[in-house]
Amino acid sequence: MSMQIRYFGHSCFTVSCRGYTVALDPYDDHVPGYGPLHLQANEVLCSHEHGDHAFREAVEIVSGGENPFRITAYDIPHDDCGGKKRGMNRITVLEAEGLKAVHFGDIGCELPDDLAAELSGADAVMIPVGGFFTIDAAQAAALYRQIGAKVMIPMHYRLGENGFDVIGTLDDFEKAAGGLTRSGSSVLEVTKDMPAGIIALKSEG
Repeated sequence: MSMQIRYFGHSCFTVSCRGYTVALDPYDDHVPGYGPLHLQANEVLCSHEHGDHAFREAVEIVSGGENPFRITAYDIPHDDCGGKKRGMNRITVLEAEGLKAVHFGDIGCELPDDLAAELSGADAVMIPVGGFFTIDAAQAAALYRQIGAKVMIPMHYRLGENGFDVIGTLDDFEKAAGGLTRSGSSVLEVTKDMPAGIIALKSEG
């Protein structure tokens, strides 16, 4: 029993299980450092309608395969003032094969206790760490601990020439989190017996 999470940079991932693929937050060509994005997936989900998270044109929708995922969405502010500054953001939960993966989109506020309880015990979480548009490095590390997820994949940060210059770097998050593992792969195989920790996947973008 497993699902595969593949990282394409910024906040864009695919999550696959049993031959069915969901694309999350495809970005447009306005994100510095990343080349044009071209994906294939059975469906695409976006946390909000900003171009760097909702460029659906980058995803070729393919048919075939039965959807194994139970998908749940929770709306939460994109900022720390109830959405008045940047609107709302959607957290997406994908469950299959007894596993749970959570994509937090551009969450910009603390997680309410009741929602934290709903998301507790996730096997893999994708959390923005760069600040400015989202929660910052320290808040991201605290969120990971709050929900007791097994593995965290940081996203929405700056690394070299990749990423907006106003957001924090992966190094900034590594310091705030007290360490992480930098993977040489863009793919995480999510299983119940995988090692716990924070894993920075290599971007394919």
